[in-house]
Amino acid sequence: MKKYKVGIIGATGMVGQRFAMLLENHPWFEVTCLAASARSAGKTYRECVESRWVMERPIPENMADLVIKDASDIDEVVKLVDFCFCAVDMKKEEIKALEEAYAKAECPIISNNSAHRHTPDVPMIIPEINADHAKVIESQRKRLGTKRGFIAVKSNCSLQSYVPAIHPLMQFGVDKVLACTYQAISGAGKTFERWPEMIDNVIPYIGGEEEKSEQEPLRIWGHIENGEIVKAAAPLITTQCIRVPVTDGHTAAVFVKFENNPTKEEILEAWNTFEGKPQQLGLPSAPEKFVTYFEEDNRPQAKLDRDIYGGMGVTVGRLRPDTIFDWKFVGLSHNTLRGAAGGAVLIAELLYRLGYFAY
Repeated sequence: MKKYKVGIIGATGMVGQRFAMLLENHPWFEVTCLAASARSAGKTYRECVESRWVMERPIPENMADLVIKDASDIDEVVKLVDFCFCAVDMKKEEIKALEEAYAKAECPIISNNSAHRHTPDVPMIIPEINADHAKVIESQRKRLGTKRGFIAVKSNCSLQSYVPAIHPLMQFGVDKVLACTYQAISGAGKTFERWPEMIDNVIPYIGGEEEKSEQEPLRIWGHIENGEIVKAAAPLITTQCIRVPVTDGHTAAVFVKFENNPTKEEILEAWNTFEGKPQQLGLPSAPEKFVTYFEEDNRPQAKLDRDIYGGMGVTVGRLRPDTIFDWKFVGLSHNTLRGAAGGAVLIAELLYRLGYFAY
């Protein structure tokens, strides 16, 4: 089986490091290029990240001596790869221009960034939920004038703590959702060593997060019309997003109102039996179960449960009736695995199997 040559643009940051870890021994993808800002270009990956490596395992030996390319030198990067992951730290308009330039150079981009999440013909994919949105790539390629090049993006990391749990319940007519997310510091690209003011602290504001958390699910649940993704009109979603002193793992307290109020048994059955395209295709990064429910009152917990199925599963607990909404529960996902790099790798696996990287 041919391994696809892969680049990581923004390889030196926290999400870039996570991409390196996930791709170290990937059965389908081989990292052949690492790119970052001009100040890192020309140095080896080890030289760039050794003093600020935050992953639990050491720098992958098969990448440590790769010389970093300048991410803006698109021609140099493109000739080394079949497609790239992108996790750069730049201004939004700069990211949009950079990713589109790579796509126009016939290099598909799987992006962890938010810049293109609302570009009408760019699919924002949670593979278990809206794999069919990949079809809009055909329209995007027509706009860009490309044969292979395109951009696909993953959603905001906080969504993974509640949208996967809500999706299997859409059959009951989800009408209104209230979600309060309690988000780990790695979501800000930080550690406690680099952000000591988060120790013994809670910050009740994360810039731009609530708008993303309320609007992005509607795009995920939308449909393709005239070559664009049209957002769903419902459910009505309101959120509050809070930064908490947790290393990894976003937790959500979720309240749901239904048009056709299901029983507890029906909700549990929907979660237990749901599977999406990644499970059906047996993708390498796909969790065996998308949603896992815990009966214990004190689960899920970030420390105990964020790494379920390699950090790619979503866990749920404390399902019970609510006095204002119909039902409430708690959700949890690993924000830098399922919510960031891992989610992007799963998108790439899906698009590979669907033929979007073919020459």
